[in-house]
Amino acid sequence: MPLVDLLDRVPATGVVVSGDLVLAVADVPLVRISLHALLSSVNERVPAPWPDSGPL
Repeated sequence: MPLVDLLDRVPATGVVVSGDLVLAVADVPLVRISLHALLSSVNERVPAPWPDSGPL
């Protein structure tokens, strides 16, 4: 899929980005970092899942 098609589809449907990074020395894992993100557009017609001003 070309990058242009991907960038066109993201606002309409959204995309999930997920990845893991493991730092190891001599095959012994020392640090693990996990990334999980959801990128999507916001629609004014869909109500927020939290009450009042937001989660913060």
